[in-house]
Amino acid sequence: MNPNTLRHGMNLWPPFLFAGIHVTEISPDWRRVRVELRARPWNRNFVGTHFGGSLFAMTDPFRMIPMLHCLGRDYIVWDKAGEIEFVKPGRGTMHATFELDDAVLDALRAATANGEKVLRWFETDVVDADGEVVARTRKQLYVRRKPGR
Repeated sequence: MNPNTLRHGMNLWPPFLFAGIHVTEISPDWRRVRVELRARPWNRNFVGTHFGGSLFAMTDPFRMIPMLHCLGRDYIVWDKAGEIEFVKPGRGTMHATFELDDAVLDALRAATANGEKVLRWFETDVVDADGEVVARTRKQLYVRRKPGR
C-alpha cells in the first residue's frame, strides 16, 4: 500500500473519523507522519477539553506502521506497550509528528541481525496550536528479524 492511500483510508476509518483525528501527512518514504486532532463537541470530556483517549488514539499506530514499512518484509514489528502523560488541558487542534531516521533503522537492523528481539521505546509529544506540549506519549515496539531471513 502506498502512503497516500493509507492516509486517505485512515481519515475515513470510523474510529479516527468520529474522534476528529486527521492524518495530514505520510511522507512517500514512510519516515514522517503528521496527525492532528480537531476539537469537536463529541470528542470533549466532561470539563470541555480533549478526551484523553482521543489524544492517545491519535498517536497509536504511527510508530509501528512506518517502522514496518521502512524495515521491510524481513522483519516483525508489533506494538508492545504504550503510555501517556497528560501535561496540560488540550483545547483546539492538537498535532503530533513522528519521524524515523537512518540511525534508528540501522541500530534496529544491527540489533536484530542474529534473530534476537529488540524492545525499543519511542517518545512523541502532542502539542497545541501554540506549540505547547499537552501530552507526552511513549510507545514500545517489538522488532525481530523473521527466522530464515
